[in-house]
Amino acid sequence: MSDIKGRIHSFQSLGAVDGPGIRYVIFMQGCPYRCPYCHNPDTKAFSGGALYTADEIVQKMKRYKSYFGKDGGVTVSGGEPLMQCDFLIELFDRLHSEGINCALDTAGVKPDEKVREVIKRVDTVLCDIKFPTDSQYREYIGQSLDNVIEFLSVCNEYEKDVIVRHVVVPGLTDSEESVMEIKRLAGSIKRLKKIELLPFKKLCLEKYRRLGIPFPLEDTPECNTETVNRLYRSLNN
Repeated sequence: MSDIKGRIHSFQSLGAVDGPGIRYVIFMQGCPYRCPYCHNPDTKAFSGGALYTADEIVQKMKRYKSYFGKDGGVTVSGGEPLMQCDFLIELFDRLHSEGINCALDTAGVKPDEKVREVIKRVDTVLCDIKFPTDSQYREYIGQSLDNVIEFLSVCNEYEKDVIVRHVVVPGLTDSEESVMEIKRLAGSIKRLKKIELLPFKKLCLEKYRRLGIPFPLEDTPECNTETVNRLYRSLNN
């Protein structure tokens, strides 16, 4: 049995919004990006969290397996889980040996061979496309949109189901033009299951204050349901 350990921030036992069905969600610790609307600033540091082997996690979540049904399973989120590829490869192999569906929630990274090995092993990819343009990616995220596009091309290569997620932020990503560009980007995905528009909220504000760091969008209003519904209508036209 391998002694590779993953650095884990936390677990959620019965998640209903992290991929198909009911899912056990594993939040990995560590993220290189600085998304202005990040809701989990406590997952950014690579030195935090607790260490677990893949077997320890499988044993921990097996008691929830009966809740998964035919569509549910395990989702690995973060942080950015693809910063710990060796661990993910082992974890997904171990989960599949138990007959458990595996999903990956990621911002997408430039795919090297390790990332490819992870993609091979997942059943569903939840890809968070943060902004519709490369200039916005470089300004707000610190990487190129081209890396995300290349990541999605590998998902196509391995014929993976993909759910695109996009946070709607007033004044940043709430225009019809912005969302239609996300739709255009998603149009290249062979097995696109859906596009999810997530309204920007500030429930994370207390976390930022507790950590003593500024929340870049503290003065930005939350996104209301009417805006999201309007943008969904644009997507579906």
